Amino acid sequence: MDNVLDPIDQAVFDLGRAMGATRLVQSVWVYNRPIDIDGLRQFHDHLQRGRLSRRIERSPLRFARHRWISPDGSPDIEIVASARPREEFDAWLGEQANTPLDCEQGPGWHLAALPFTDGGTGVSLAISHCLTDGLGLCEALADAALGRDNPISWPAAASRRRWQALREDARQTARDTPTIGRGVVAAVRLARRRPSGAGAATPLPVLPAGADEPITPSMATIFVDADEWEARAHSLGGTSNSLLVGLAARLAQRVGRVTADGSVVVRMPVNERVAGDTRANAVSQATVTVDPAGAPTDLREIRDAVKQALIRHREVPDDEQAAWSLIRLLPKRLVRVGGSATSVASSNLGVLNPAASRLDGTDADYFAMWVLDSGMTKSMVYRYGGVLVLASGKACGQVFVSVTAYQPGRPNSNDGLRQNLSSALKDFSLNGTYL
Repeated sequence: MDNVLDPIDQAVFDLGRAMGATRLVQSVWVYNRPIDIDGLRQFHDHLQRGRLSRRIERSPLRFARHRWISPDGSPDIEIVASARPREEFDAWLGEQANTPLDCEQGPGWHLAALPFTDGGTGVSLAISHCLTDGLGLCEALADAALGRDNPISWPAAASRRRWQALREDARQTARDTPTIGRGVVAAVRLARRRPSGAGAATPLPVLPAGADEPITPSMATIFVDADEWEARAHSLGGTSNSLLVGLAARLAQRVGRVTADGSVVVRMPVNERVAGDTRANAVSQATVTVDPAGAPTDLREIRDAVKQALIRHREVPDDEQAAWSLIRLLPKRLVRVGGSATSVASSNLGVLNPAASRLDGTDADYFAMWVLDSGMTKSMVYRYGGVLVLASGKACGQVFVSVTAYQPGRPNSNDGLRQNLSSALKDFSLNGTYL
C-alpha cells in the first residue's frame, strides 16, 4: 500500500502549518437518555483500529510529500464525571473544539461524552481535517459502530533509514514535476482573474486593533423533519441539495455576504471518494452563483444552476485546486490564502449510513456534523472576508443544518446566528428545533 500523501492532503497539511490554524470536523450525538458506556468504549476501541488510526510523518526533503504512518499510542476517551445542564452543551462543544489535536505527534482526534443533568448524554468527536473529510469520517464512524477494523497496516515511524527516505522521496518529487507544472499554469490563470471578493456590495471593514487575538466563530445547528424537508424541496421544483444551496444563499444575504447585484457565490464540495480510497480529503469543489431573492418560492433556477456548475466542474480543470500543489514549495511567510466577502460554503453529506449515529449500539436522538477552524485570529478572518460554512445531512429521521460563521465588523454570537438561521429557514416555510 502506497503511504505517500495525496497532493490535496499534503496541501491541507501545509496550509494548516503555514497559517497556524487547525481545520476540524466535529461530530455530535445527543441521547435523551443515559448512554451505554460499555458500548461507547467498544466504539472507541474500534475507532482506534479503524481508518482514523494513522498519523503523518514528514519527509526529510523540504519539498517532498509526507507519508502516512501508524499512530504512536491511542487517543484517550474522555467521560466527564460531573453532569452539566443541557443549556451548557454548546459551550462544552466549543471547549471540545479547542482540544489540542496534532496529526503528526497525535492525538489526531478526541472522543468525549458529557452527561446532562436531565438524564441525557451528549457526545463529541473532534478530528483534524488532515486525517479525514466529512464523508470519510461518516464511513469511519459506521465502521466503528459495526465493529469493522481497518485492514491496512501503515508503516511504523522512522521505518525507513534516512538515505532510503531521501532517495525514495527525491524520486517521488521528480514524478510530481508534471503536477507542479500544471499548478504553476493554474496559478498564473488565477492571478489574471479579478481579485477574490471583487464586486462586494460593501468594502471589508478596516482591521481593528488586536489583529493577533484569537476569535471564536458563531455556531448553530438546527434539525428539520426529513420528510418535511424533502416535501418542501420538491414543492418548490428543487432537490434536497438545491434547497440547501437556497438556504445558504438566503443566510448569506441576511449577514451581508452578497455582491453589488445581490447575488451570492456558493462553494460546494464534490465527493470524489471511491471504494478502498485511503485519501483523507477526497473532495473537489464546484462553484455556483445564485440569486437568493426568488429561492423561497421557486428552486428551479437554483437547481439548474447547480446542475450546470457540476457539469462544468467535471469538464473544466479546477485551477484553484491545481494551484494547491505549489503550497509545499513556498516558505510559510509567503503562504497567503485569500477569501471572499460574498461567498458561502455549502456541504451536503446526503443520506448518512444509519450506523454512524449508533454510537453505543443504539440510535441517537440527534446526530450532526460541522466544520470549523480552531486557532483563527482576527487578522486571518478579516483577510478571508469572513466565514460562513454550512454542512447538512440526513440522519435519525432528520435533516441537520450546521453553520459556522464569523462576519468582520459585525456582532458575532450563537444567539444571533440562530435567529438568522431560523429566519432564513422560515423563508422556505420550514421550522426546526435546536438542541
